[in-house]
Amino acid sequence: MNIGNPSEITLKEFAEEIIALTGTNQKIVYHPLPKDDPKQRQPDITKAKQILGWEPKVDRKEGLKITYEYFKQALGK
Repeated sequence: MNIGNPSEITLKEFAEEIIALTGTNQKIVYHPLPKDDPKQRQPDITKAKQILGWEPKVDRKEGLKITYEYFKQALGK
């Protein structure tokens, strides 16, 4: 069963979100994609909704913020 965030973004956009969230000035480094790299990164969560009654309760940006704050606190930063 595919479970994930059904809101699709590019890896570049995801990296930019992380850089903005952390307030760093990291550079995005590009490497060749693996041969089996998926072209679509948007899960179809239809089965999860139908069978489990599951869907994301927190959007990606908010979830990243919550996760980042958790690890900052856990690491004492």
